[in-house]
Amino acid sequence: MSTPYRIAIVGAASIRGKQLNEALSESSFAPSEFLLMDDQEALGQLEAVGDEITFIQTITADSFERVDFTFFAGAAELTRRHWPAAQRAGSSVVDLSGGLEGETGVLVCAPWLQEAMGEAAVAIAPNLHTPAVVSAHPAALVLALLLERLQHLGAIRSVSATVLEPASEYGKAALDELHQQTVALLSFQSIPTQVYDVQVAFNTVGAFGEGAKISLSDSEARIRRHYALLSGGRLPQLSLQLIHVPAFHGHTFSIAVEYERPVTLEQIEATLSGAHMELILGDVDAPGNLNSIGDQDVSVRVRFDEEGVSQSRRLWLWASADNLELSVLNAVECAQELRKLRPQGKVQ
Repeated sequence: MSTPYRIAIVGAASIRGKQLNEALSESSFAPSEFLLMDDQEALGQLEAVGDEITFIQTITADSFERVDFTFFAGAAELTRRHWPAAQRAGSSVVDLSGGLEGETGVLVCAPWLQEAMGEAAVAIAPNLHTPAVVSAHPAALVLALLLERLQHLGAIRSVSATVLEPASEYGKAALDELHQQTVALLSFQSIPTQVYDVQVAFNTVGAFGEGAKISLSDSEARIRRHYALLSGGRLPQLSLQLIHVPAFHGHTFSIAVEYERPVTLEQIEATLSGAHMELILGDVDAPGNLNSIGDQDVSVRVRFDEEGVSQSRRLWLWASADNLELSVLNAVECAQELRKLRPQGKVQ
């Protein structure tokens, strides 16, 4: 039997931290010893790790001693503050916050895509010199997975995608404010705008207010950047816009694809079918936020731009995915890749 690891989750009280905790408990890392850490506000909070109950502890200078893997699932600032200590301790670092983007040697990682691309994905595969990996943005991962398969049918002339983003991408504070705005509007009261600085309840928006604590343009730029890094020039160029919608969880995607030559629906369905992808052929259980919650696959439906034709160069894809589930599953897969680079159950 293999020796268990010691695994730290920093930002354990965040919604991504809680979901990551569950994903790790259901993975091959389940026998490991887990350390839950966060900032002062969450200290002492009880959490379940598999069948065990533990509490969230403070982060100190020696918190990462003998820790094999450290997952940063909280705020980007929290990651930037504590990741040097984890690195010095020899821990393999997986960043779900995006706080380590731009750090020397840090890679954006997407093992499912690496597997699909084979040798072409060497540029996004970690090695012994990789100081940390950033788990790819879930929207960028969905787009890359779809387009990697679609390009096998032939040359793609253009791709345009509108990504519809939920509040959970910005954590518990954004979820709470969307809920509070909804209740306030139904009660004819003034709405809180501490997070968004704009009404997001019952509204679709392409930009947040000037006083917002989050930035939609930064999020769109991150998706573009991650897609480009994952692509490495081997996937079709993508035109993209990000829209925030009044949904709590789940990304949805409207994607227009134009090929150089006509293709059939049967060809499209055959090339999309496979691991991590659920193809919806009828109206029942069509892709959507609610249908995707808790689902580990990307749901996708395809139709031609024109009606009543057997083949076409232009088609539409409507897809959905659980953004939190996809994010933490990808992070666990990133750790599996880093696992290959270290001795079993022992910090290097």
